Amino acid sequence: MEILRPSESGIDNAIRRLRQLLDSAEIIAYPTETFYGLGVKYDQGDALERLYHIKQRPCDKAMPLIIGRPGLLTLLTPAIPPAAKKLIGKFWPGPLTLIFEACGNLSPYITAGTGKVAVRVPGPSFALELARHLDYPITATSANITGMPPAETADAVIDYFGSSVNTVVDSGKAPGNTPSTIVDVTGAEIRVVRQGKIPQEKIFSVVS
Repeated sequence: MEILRPSESGIDNAIRRLRQLLDSAEIIAYPTETFYGLGVKYDQGDALERLYHIKQRPCDKAMPLIIGRPGLLTLLTPAIPPAAKKLIGKFWPGPLTLIFEACGNLSPYITAGTGKVAVRVPGPSFALELARHLDYPITATSANITGMPPAETADAVIDYFGSSVNTVVDSGKAPGNTPSTIVDVTGAEIRVVRQGKIPQEKIFSVVS
């Protein structure tokens, strides 16, 4: 397993290396604004399958994604509803995950057969810097075995997965904190799926 420490190698070198790995269908672990996440390129079917396997994740659970800018949504969804545009303008980058209608070519490992895709532009973090340097989405599922606590450190990621993860970015302890709010924008009216960092009343005040 490779350990990358951006404080030593420099963030640009670390991101350059991670892009090589993602393009080669490897699994990486990286810190987000909450916990450590596991990343693979969104269209690498073999990598997505391995990711589900090492997490012991049920195949009926969809895999959330991150992107570095809203323009990349065209790779994931055929339409961005007006309410979603308002929420994006207000809360991205930040702890808001939006659920869109999925493009038909997305892997079932991402959609879990729901016809929907969950995505966000993460808040200030290494994850945001990484996503901004990529021209494609990557997964942002928590770095843990399903049902276990999410990893807050690189050592915790290693304890969970060992060499099953190619490279871990060690930036110290992740902040932890409340997870992102999840909002489904596929219906006639938006629906808050999970209460998180952004209160429900703020969500509805933006789209009302």
